[in-house]
Amino acid sequence: MTKNIYVEGISEIPVPLGKVELVERKGIGHPDSVADALAEEMSKALCKMYKKEVGTVLHHNTDETQIAAGQSSPRFGGGCIVDPVYIMLVGRATTHLNDRDLPCKPTALKAARDYLRRTFPHLDTDSEAILDARLSQGSDDLRGVYQTSKFLANDTSFGVGYAPYSLTDRVVLETEEFINGRLKNDLKESGQDVKVMASRVDKDLTLTVACAMVDKYVDDADHYVSAVQQLKDKVYDNALKIVDDDLKIKLEVNTGDNIEKKVFYLTCTGLSQEQGDDGSVGRGNRANGLITPYRPMSMEATSGKNPITHIGKIYNIMSRLIAEDVAKNVSSDVEIRVRLLSQIGKPVSHPLNANVQLVSKDQKQITKWKSDAEAVVEHWLDNVDKVSEMIINGKVRTF
Repeated sequence: MTKNIYVEGISEIPVPLGKVELVERKGIGHPDSVADALAEEMSKALCKMYKKEVGTVLHHNTDETQIAAGQSSPRFGGGCIVDPVYIMLVGRATTHLNDRDLPCKPTALKAARDYLRRTFPHLDTDSEAILDARLSQGSDDLRGVYQTSKFLANDTSFGVGYAPYSLTDRVVLETEEFINGRLKNDLKESGQDVKVMASRVDKDLTLTVACAMVDKYVDDADHYVSAVQQLKDKVYDNALKIVDDDLKIKLEVNTGDNIEKKVFYLTCTGLSQEQGDDGSVGRGNRANGLITPYRPMSMEATSGKNPITHIGKIYNIMSRLIAEDVAKNVSSDVEIRVRLLSQIGKPVSHPLNANVQLVSKDQKQITKWKSDAEAVVEHWLDNVDKVSEMIINGKVRTF
């Protein structure tokens, strides 16, 4: 059976070399990212439970998880949660097999609680979050398509990916990871709800960062201003280590603040879901961790979908893996775009259309890279099971 691989050269200016580039990342504490993470943690936990109980991964999808914001009363020195955040863990799961009931809801609840506890130290999951698991058996037709040994596509859908990351991509991704990583050792006032937006025009890069501050560590308005300035200085220094000397950086932090009117981005838990924002799976970062309007993107939510047959997950992740491997073999000035299209009920390893675009102003050398690109696509399609294992073991990002 043919794999329908099509490699083509596209004569245009790659996005990283263009005049304008916009890139966004919603950090791990953003409500949409929290929903993505909980959906993915549930899916991974269900996969492992199914393997333990019945020896194979059964049909499930947990990609409809929702977060309804609570209410809080933050204040300098420490406020309080008035109404807990409500988290509905929604999805389909194989709850029984051959007259045997399976512990799907307890598995999902434990996975979600464990993630919240280890990731958000200022959130009391016992009193400040309500978790409600609503998992039930999926429809007969979709469970009929699901066959672990055959890897049959659950839908007629597509996935997309690109490579390599541009400097703008990297500075956005690594800035959020820095704030929610090493910076926490030096600046306990900073919370986990972080958003980073980059606007590059030629060689001028403007970074806008929003970071929730934790009220119990902030004594007063002066302390708040000082903490935000420390965050700005450290983020700026870290960004300079990522970009090249030609790129000029302008950094702005918490631009919604109005000190004179006593408007501060102050929270009790470091998370805006305590009052300000709801969250849903798939409304935030794409499978490469970014939101990139100048690049190909899929509307599909990646997190929470089953890693065996769900195209919205497998093809989005595989497209990125393909693009990254192709990019290793070509010039750094070539942008790689990958799109994979499935047909429901057909093998995941045999897409209806596997398209790789080599984007460059100079098309003279594109021909010599076509066979390499075809081989990379063939390799990943022949190793669908490895992609699934990478997902189950948390070896690839989904948001």
